[in-house]
Order: sequence, then structure tokens, then C-alpha cells
Amino acid sequence: MIATMKKSVAVLTFVFGVLGVSTAHASTEVTSLTPKEQSIITIAAFTASGEMEKLKGALNTGLDAGLTVNETKEILVQMYAYAGFPRSLNGIFALMGVLKERESKGITDEVGREASPVPADLNRDEYGAKVRAKLSGLDEVPPPSAWQTFSPVIDTFLKEHLFADIFVRDVLDHQQRELATIGALANLPGTGGQLRYHLGAAMNTGISEAQMKDFIVVLKSKVGVEEGEAASALLSEVLKKRAK
Repeated sequence: MIATMKKSVAVLTFVFGVLGVSTAHASTEVTSLTPKEQSIITIAAFTASGEMEKLKGALNTGLDAGLTVNETKEILVQMYAYAGFPRSLNGIFALMGVLKERESKGITDEVGREASPVPADLNRDEYGAKVRAKLSGLDEVPPPSAWQTFSPVIDTFLKEHLFADIFVRDVLDHQQRELATIGALANLPGTGGQLRYHLGAAMNTGISEAQMKDFIVVLKSKVGVEEGEAASALLSEVLKKRAK
């Protein structure tokens, strides 16, 4: 009987191997992203997609994990650059409701610090261009590409507003902002090109390959398997290119 069972297991293992199916279960444990970092991803993802009930759950989880009120607000504010004012504002309203409900339960959340004052003489165009170059893995600002010369105004908006007005605010650091960005883009349709870029940009801020793989685990387990699989395919491309 035991010999027969061993033979059956061996046969199944061989079949799975031929079919390219692993007999080992893929790990679903997140080990290199903190609970706060995981919450940044889900809060951004559900704000971008407008899934309000899921967002409320993510907001509660994030606050429980130690996100301050101001850090949480900052994630929601950043989202308007990727998902528009309506969904960003909906996120703000959701946070207000969550905080009120938590207060009624006797939960006191840490407000946290405000953003440092922005220097009055900040050259936003120069600052934003340098931030974008750094996110791209470049030491110097490159010459304008075709799309920048075709539409200089959107290039200006990106440099002076997204990568200056928003990224200069130090409530979140650039790694946290990139986690929020890839979380949002992974849960928005039609943004594969931007997600591919920001997966690389996230790693250029110092996020490790292990953390990026945990990002995929968070997407699959908390946002959606389909979204996680799509992001995983793009991450594989990014990692392959960076390995060359």
C-alpha cells in the first residue's frame, strides 16, 4: 500500500514537472515590506480605482499599522496626480469618516508632523527635472525627448508640479511616494507603460528586489490576482533589463 502511494506521488511529481507546474507552493508571506509600507500600496491602489469600501478598510489597517494622519492624507493628496481630483477628494472624505468613526471608538491616531516649508526661491523646473532624472536612474538631466518637445506644457506640469510641488513635501520620502505610485498604477487600467517606468523608478530610490517581489505579493493578496499578475509580468521585464 505504502509502495503504491509513493509510486503515485512520484508519477504526479513527474507529470507536474513535464507540464512546468511547480509542486511547491509560492510564498504568500511578506517579509521585507513593513505593515506601513504595505498599507501605502493598498491605500493608493483603492483610492486610484475608487473602491471606497476597500479603501476604508485599507485606511483603518494603515492607521493601525502606525501611519500618521498626515502621512495618510499625503498619500491621498498625491493620488490626484495619478487618478484625478475626484478620486483623491473621495479618498480625503473617506479618511475623514474613518477618523470620526475611530474617534467614536476611543481610538486616538497620531496626527504626525506637517511638511517642512518649501524654500521661497525654489527653482521648481530645475528641482523637478533633477528628481525625474534621479527616478530614471540618471545622474544628469537628459536632453528633451520627442514627447517633451511635442507638448512642452505637460512636461512643465510634470516637472514643476508632480516632481517639485508634490515630491518636495517631506511628509513622505521618495521611496514611500514610489510605493504609492506603483500601487495606484497597478490598479488603474491602461497604465502599463507608466507602471513599468515607476517599477524601475521605485528601485532607483533604493527599494530592493525583495521588496518589489513583496509588492507583487501584496497586490495579489490584497488588491487583485489579475492586477498582481500583470504587475509581476512588468516587474520581470524591469528586473531582466536591470540585470544586463
